[in-house]
Amino acid sequence: MFRRIGVVVFLCQACAAWAGGSGLNVVVVVNQNSTNSVQLGNDYCEKRGVPPQNLFRMTGWNGGPVSWTLTEFETNLRDPLLAGLAVAGLSNQVQYVLLSMDIPYRIESGDSANSTTSVLFYGFKTNSAPPPGDPITCSLPDYSSNSYAFSELPVEQARPNTAETNGFLTFMLTDDTLAGAEAILSRGLAADSSFPTQAVYLEKTSDSARNVRFFSFDNAIFDSRIRGDASVLRIRSDSTTFSSIRGLSAGFATLGLAGDTFVPGALGDSLTSYAGDLFENSGQTSLLAFLNAGAAGSYGTVIEPCNYLQKFPDPLAFFYQGRGFCLAEAYYQSVLNPFQGLLVGEPLSAPLAQPAPADWHALADGTVLSGQAVLPSAFFSAAATNLPIGQVDLFIDGSFVRTLTNVPPTSGNVLSVTLNGTGVTYTNPESTTLTTVVAGLASALNTESNATKVAATAVGDRIELQGLDFSTPGSNLLLSASTSAGSSPVLTTELAAARPAFLDTEATGFRVLTVSNATVQGDWLQLLVTKTSGPQISVSVTNTTPDTNVADLCQQLMNAINTEPALQGLDGLLASDFYPDVYLAQFLIYARAPGWPAAQVRATLTASPGLVVLPPGSLTLEDNLTDLRPRDHLYVSAGQNGLPVSFTLDTTQLPDGFHELTLIGYEGTSVRTQSHLSQTVKVQNTGLSASLTAQIVGTNTTLDAPLLMSVVVNTNNVSEIELFTTGGSVGIVSNQPSATFSIPASRLGVGLHPFYALVTDPAGSQFRTRSVAIRIVPSFQLELAASPLTLSWSTMPGVRYDVLASATVSGPFQQVASVTASGASAQWAIPSPANGLAFYRVRLAP
Repeated sequence: MFRRIGVVVFLCQACAAWAGGSGLNVVVVVNQNSTNSVQLGNDYCEKRGVPPQNLFRMTGWNGGPVSWTLTEFETNLRDPLLAGLAVAGLSNQVQYVLLSMDIPYRIESGDSANSTTSVLFYGFKTNSAPPPGDPITCSLPDYSSNSYAFSELPVEQARPNTAETNGFLTFMLTDDTLAGAEAILSRGLAADSSFPTQAVYLEKTSDSARNVRFFSFDNAIFDSRIRGDASVLRIRSDSTTFSSIRGLSAGFATLGLAGDTFVPGALGDSLTSYAGDLFENSGQTSLLAFLNAGAAGSYGTVIEPCNYLQKFPDPLAFFYQGRGFCLAEAYYQSVLNPFQGLLVGEPLSAPLAQPAPADWHALADGTVLSGQAVLPSAFFSAAATNLPIGQVDLFIDGSFVRTLTNVPPTSGNVLSVTLNGTGVTYTNPESTTLTTVVAGLASALNTESNATKVAATAVGDRIELQGLDFSTPGSNLLLSASTSAGSSPVLTTELAAARPAFLDTEATGFRVLTVSNATVQGDWLQLLVTKTSGPQISVSVTNTTPDTNVADLCQQLMNAINTEPALQGLDGLLASDFYPDVYLAQFLIYARAPGWPAAQVRATLTASPGLVVLPPGSLTLEDNLTDLRPRDHLYVSAGQNGLPVSFTLDTTQLPDGFHELTLIGYEGTSVRTQSHLSQTVKVQNTGLSASLTAQIVGTNTTLDAPLLMSVVVNTNNVSEIELFTTGGSVGIVSNQPSATFSIPASRLGVGLHPFYALVTDPAGSQFRTRSVAIRIVPSFQLELAASPLTLSWSTMPGVRYDVLASATVSGPFQQVASVTASGASAQWAIPSPANGLAFYRVRLAP
């Protein structure tokens, strides 16, 4: 549960959109009844800079990590979490939820099952009627659609419209062991802004029930290529023997992955039924295989979903990640109906984000402020010319205070586009936003489509352009873009073309053909093909036996097509991807060459009167038309490439004492990558003062050691002393000028914990002490091994331990060595000869 937080909560007049998240926007949920959950949550808070008030302790769950009922979920997690966020003033600040292991991943209600991550994202979805003959969980309820998907918008501006509550981008961080989960976290952290260039493989396997995402491959590859990323590749393979790749979209029931398959920050998943059943024997490989092979995030369903594309990640996730969106944003934008899907990994991992350089050196650590304090100016610089700084927010002690500056598109700015010599201009209206500018410019471009032969589609802060004439190659579709201040004195709107000329597709045109009904002897199928070079070719097959079904007949036709000599050239076609059933069969016919012109080959499928064929008529191979047209992008952004920020802080609204001021600069695009500046200041408006001291040697202690924190105030006139640490308040003492708090270390768990005290006098004045960070490590016992004599003990990696020795058990003990742990245990060989030393101790180094 949340406890009261010792910060002043400021009410914002217009709350900011919190995309491009950081630790400030995360709430970490731990299962207080699991020491592993608590330790992992503590480590996440430390490594991601999550404020101590952003940790929620779930106290009532002992039912294991697999499943719970909807009522149990609401009682133990959802309702207290929402209430705690509201009390803490975090409802508008928190956009991400991190579930720290040993929390159930499946929620059940009647015959419906959802993942815990999806229900925190957009509520529980009950089954609708499935297709005849399919399990009830193979339904696709209308209200399970995720409106945030494919939006390319900050989640605050595109919350799922079926969300019952906040619409949190929720991830679970878990594994079979705590060490495994910690490794996933470490790899996710290591990925940030690492800019990997390794390959992403979109793998079409031979498993026809699980390879169906291949229909989406070309779109993701095309968009990535337009941005200059040629690393997203489609392959046809059943292999998973990869090394150091950036992503994998596969389709297997079972698979094996080497430990070095992925580089940090990678995404990887497999379309199969039970990859989300993490700790059950489903007979299928769970998504944890991807995480243990190095991926930062993965996805899998927790119940039989059937192979609906809408229920699995679209490969556009890799395009979104390439734009700089974090892992959670990329995944949630890529799944249209995620209600049965579990997301596991490090949600903030952002290997391709470009944080802006920033400087606040003019404000020194410990600067004393009082009254209406004018803060020295900070400066944010754009990471690139098309990634200006659009907004800067102020946080104090980890809580949002206000937006210091916001630079939207300015009314009157003029955006100019030239397409094939045709100029199109758009002027920003009053009170505009990036999305309205994009929509308006796309509309203006479409009014000239007859002249430009180009169609424009608005997608978040991006406009997708597609050529409409198959005879005009992309290289002949020239594009330029610019902006001017127009009637405004300032220019804050930027427009950039991804490429100076459209890019031609690498996709191959196809058409899906369907034949249905029972067959009888004498039934026939015929495909009449008109090649792009002009000649017509007819291929036909006849059912010569009484026991042939429609699938057999279609297979015969496919074989005849693929062996017809006249269809082997680049102006011909081939048949592939067979989906047979007794009374219905489906297959695809493909052009033999990639590109839109090659897809102009025409095919007409006809059949004997008892069979039904779809689609009827003579048709080109353009089922994937949008993947065949030449394509380009326009990107709209708003802000300034160099943004100075100065502000006045009313320190009388803060407790006296020590506060961390944090400035967050946001990229002026839909990605809104954050850049952080932090500094500690001291507010001094009254004579009230206090100090906080840990009653331990050094800054480390063990779980079994008493943890005492002492507060001394400079006056006897004290109403209350309250102590805070991870998760909020841990004790209050009234009407005393000093206090010693005893904190159960086992409740806080292993990890780094910041402590501070808030002192209140009878007049309502307050003082916040400087924070004291204490690291709690596991208790340890010494073991002695012979030949040679060696001390060993369990450790925390990175923690230093001192070895003490004495000639007698009563001491005195002197330090003889220091060991910094690199793993879960440490060893120290006792020297020989021992020079009279016979007794040894090991302690945490101060």
